[in-house]
Amino acid sequence: MTALNELRDNPGARLRSKRLGRGIGSGKGKTSGKGVKGQKAREGVALNGFEGGQLPIYRRLPKRGFVNLFRKVYAPVNLGALQAAVSAGRIDPAQPITEEVLRAAGLVRGGKLAGVRLLATGAITQPLNIAVSGASAAAIAAVEQAGGTVRTTVPTAAKAA
Repeated sequence: MTALNELRDNPGARLRSKRLGRGIGSGKGKTSGKGVKGQKAREGVALNGFEGGQLPIYRRLPKRGFVNLFRKVYAPVNLGALQAAVSAGRIDPAQPITEEVLRAAGLVRGGKLAGVRLLATGAITQPLNIAVSGASAAAIAAVEQAGGTVRTTVPTAAKAA
């Protein structure tokens, strides 16, 4: 047991601050490593991306692509993970499996998601009644082959011929 007056930090837990402006022998004397005069030798300088009047690199380089601000992000749930959760007893196979059930079972994490998309990775061995935002054709086929049903809540876009 250590007495209160003998408590110490672990070795290396606190970095010693650089002692600036304490003579030329210290290696950081006189101008403290800031050079001579100018804006960057003063206090309170925040010049990220400034290149001394030259056109900055972020303006010289071309911008590429398109970022859709309104895209919808779906959480992927694989059939194998769903079967593992059912086998572990986190999901009751007799009840309809909704997105809320999947979130409660820990299969869906994250905040700003538009819904859940069921994917066909893995295998399913028992009939399940699943209602999710979307599902791949292979996932729907695998669930129906096991004797279950898949209902999607988001309508799929009609493909143009």
